[in-house]
Amino acid sequence: MKSQPLTNRKVQFAFVSAILVLLMVGAISYRGIVVSNESDLWVRHTHEVLESLRDLGLATESAKAGSGGFVMTGLESYADVNHASLISAERARNTVRTLTLDNPRQQQKIPELEDLGAQQAELSEKVISLRRTHGMDAALAVVRIGQGNKITDEVQRICREMQDEELRLLPLRNADAQRRLMQNKAILIFGTLLGLVIVAAAGWRIQRDDAKGSRAREALRGSEEKYRMLLDGIHDYAIYMLDPKGMIVSWNAGAERIKGYTTEEIIGKNFSCFYPPEEIEKGKPEEVLRLTTSNDRYEEQGMRVRKDGSQFLASVTLTALRNPSGFLQGFSEISRDLTERSESEVKYRGLLEAAPDAMVVVNQTGEIVLLNAQAENQFGYHRDELLGQKVKNIIPEGFAERLITDATRTVAEALAQQIGTGIELSGRRKDGTKFPIEIMLSPLESPDGILVTAAVRDISVRRAAEELLVKTVGDLKRSNEELQQFAYVASHDLQEPLRMVASYTQLLEKRYKGQLDSDANEFIAFAVDGCNRMKGLIEDLLAYSRAGMSGQLPCRISGENALGEALTNLRAAVEESGAVVTHDALPTVTTNSTQLTQIFQNLVGNAIKYRGPEPPDIHVSAIRNGGNEWTFSIRDNGMGIDPQYFERIFVIFQRLHGREEFEGTGIGLAVCKKIVEQIGGRIWVESQIKKGSTFYFTLPERDGK
Repeated sequence: MKSQPLTNRKVQFAFVSAILVLLMVGAISYRGIVVSNESDLWVRHTHEVLESLRDLGLATESAKAGSGGFVMTGLESYADVNHASLISAERARNTVRTLTLDNPRQQQKIPELEDLGAQQAELSEKVISLRRTHGMDAALAVVRIGQGNKITDEVQRICREMQDEELRLLPLRNADAQRRLMQNKAILIFGTLLGLVIVAAAGWRIQRDDAKGSRAREALRGSEEKYRMLLDGIHDYAIYMLDPKGMIVSWNAGAERIKGYTTEEIIGKNFSCFYPPEEIEKGKPEEVLRLTTSNDRYEEQGMRVRKDGSQFLASVTLTALRNPSGFLQGFSEISRDLTERSESEVKYRGLLEAAPDAMVVVNQTGEIVLLNAQAENQFGYHRDELLGQKVKNIIPEGFAERLITDATRTVAEALAQQIGTGIELSGRRKDGTKFPIEIMLSPLESPDGILVTAAVRDISVRRAAEELLVKTVGDLKRSNEELQQFAYVASHDLQEPLRMVASYTQLLEKRYKGQLDSDANEFIAFAVDGCNRMKGLIEDLLAYSRAGMSGQLPCRISGENALGEALTNLRAAVEESGAVVTHDALPTVTTNSTQLTQIFQNLVGNAIKYRGPEPPDIHVSAIRNGGNEWTFSIRDNGMGIDPQYFERIFVIFQRLHGREEFEGTGIGLAVCKKIVEQIGGRIWVESQIKKGSTFYFTLPERDGK
């Protein structure tokens, strides 16, 4: 009878034990689910911070683009973009502030972001107000100071630092989750075995407990799998974890791509296999782990070894992983292959240094990424002072704005549209002085995307020679005898040897075309083109020297007849362009018919040449001023002229466009000015960019009208 109570007590003990084991396993299962949820929450939290930082950077750039677009165009839609972007930036800053409340290190950067946001809002309001009240030039003067770029650059820098901090925290948080996972697994297995030993009679409960344990393991395994999927989605970086002795315990897809090892091949091996043999002999891997343990973080750029034995330059960051008690659990390593970038830079730099001109390479955001020694000497900067700076710091004022007028294009795309065009402009040295330059642009493929290479040539010597030639020509116009002597030299002494050079180069081109290498063919083509350009220059110079010196006596000339002769001479250009030329009734004036025809021909011809997107629409009219002067006008719908060039266009050899973009030597308007002034009149222009131009000239009305 005593055995029954004992048995009952044993059964009761077994059931009590089973209940305790059940409670323990249930608690473990519940904890596993909590750990899994916490892991997922921290991963999502990290992504939310990263996304908010990205939104802040984009909104800051968009606000700058909106204010810049309004300054350049005056369209209120750009001001609306600026306003909306500033609101988006404020919203993103508030989100980042809330999400990083748990991180004092991140919170230290929030006041800086808020101060920069206030500066950007104040600057935007200032330039937009200036544009509305004082015009584009006043607003551009503020923009060129560069405060807007400094603000956006500083915001981007802080965002990058905060993103790096979040990426640093991610493996730490996962390591903590893995630690809890391993602890829970150990307790779960122990409890299950204990339940099997002491509760054999309570099998149905053990099975139930085991089912709950399986659910806990699935929950934890799911969390681990999600983290692995997150890491495997990063292909540009090798991300893996080491135990305290440097043995590899995890491996992502990026590491497999960069290092060449599969997960099965590398797990359990020491990370020293990635170091060159000479560094292994010196104990470099052990030293790296020691420094990481001491400082909690270690960064370097050094050579690493792939599975196939090849070496590559890598950027490496190691972080010590510790539990809440400070005990070292292992390390995380993030590395990136820098070989492609380094090899590209070496190749590009070799090409740049061999070039005779200053060479500047610009990325898609308008920043200088490479330059050669000639660029340093030409602009007066040290290489380190220009790298990373905006190209607009050295190119002429207005040029950068011209390239980014269309806010939908990147700077690189806008630059690429100018490829092959020689553009004569003024460069800016470090000391602020300006000098004449000619720029040639071309695209460049690189691992970082499309770059633009600018070949910048200092044409100070050529410009000085042109100015000397103009002064020389002025001295030759002092007397009729000197002018005739100049005409003879230009027509005979200069043209005769030039014709000989041109004939021989054309003969070489014809006889040996296809028989020489590509360089020789190109050189011959350059020589032929140079001869043709020189011939045109001499002919234009001769025409300028003879302007207003026809020797004909003034007589009564019909303005309509003179215009008719000019249009006859321009018939081919009119038909090809589809131009429509109309005119009011034009008066009869006392002047030289050849000269008046020349003025009409040059002005109407320019209206056809510098046309806008629509076919040229040209109208000629004349009004009488008082009783002694007629004012003629030629109005067009062409591309227009910037007001700052109104005086320059009437100077001999002055051009606003590259020679490959528009033919000519820049002498036509100078001829018109000379003719008009010699008969006592004057000439000027009124114009707006993209809205056409109107050229005016006056002719005095002499007695006998």
